[in-house]
Amino acid sequence: MDVFTEKQEALVNSSWEAFKKNIPHLSILFYTLILEKVPESKEMFSFLKDFDGIPHNNTILEAHAEMIFDMTRDAAVQLRSKGKIDLADDVTLEYLGSVHVQKGVIDHHFLVFKEAMLKTIKKAMDDKWSEELSCAWSIPYDELAASIKKAMGW
Repeated sequence: MDVFTEKQEALVNSSWEAFKKNIPHLSILFYTLILEKVPESKEMFSFLKDFDGIPHNNTILEAHAEMIFDMTRDAAVQLRSKGKIDLADDVTLEYLGSVHVQKGVIDHHFLVFKEAMLKTIKKAMDDKWSEELSCAWSIPYDELAASIKKAMGW
């Protein structure tokens, strides 16, 4: 992997701040985009499976979306400072891997999540969206996804 630049990290951090300002709305958008592509994934999320559509004002849904975006932002920071992703500890990575295996996650789901994440960031950034910003989020997401897949035994 090429070096993750200071500018890319700054782009991720600034768009993360824009995302955080509107988590309730943007988390609904994020999961709506996922379910449009993979409706059956609704059963994978405890906070979605008992609802028709996407529940609004659902703190668990919002916290889960925030965690995914924050992990990706943190991956960007680590790529910049260390040149690699180093999750908090191996237990975290093992846990993520086991949960993804248990839920039946397949490779296609990682692609759908990435697309939904990028579209959500695009909405958060509005007219400040660019291909450069898309790339800045894509690199850490891809690295994080690769780490989770490895923990899944792929």
